[in-house]
Amino acid sequence: MAMRNIAYDIPEGVLASLRCDAEGFTRELRLAAAVKWYENGIISQGRAAEIAGVSRAEFIEALGRFRVTPFQTSEEELIRETSDE
Repeated sequence: MAMRNIAYDIPEGVLASLRCDAEGFTRELRLAAAVKWYENGIISQGRAAEIAGVSRAEFIEALGRFRVTPFQTSEEELIRETSDE
């Protein structure tokens, strides 16, 4: 798989306030972005796990940490699906 490197600058104080190094910050940033994009229905769990650099099982565990449901079905869709039966 082809990879693309993206670089950005952040103030040194950010790392200190988060108590992490650059590598830890990058990992957490990738995970947070993947969780948010998944939560908004933009990407699948599999793609989100790939972006975050973790297994799908680890991504699902991370969803719990971020208090995001692993299900992409809305409340309205669930009601509609259960009332048709």
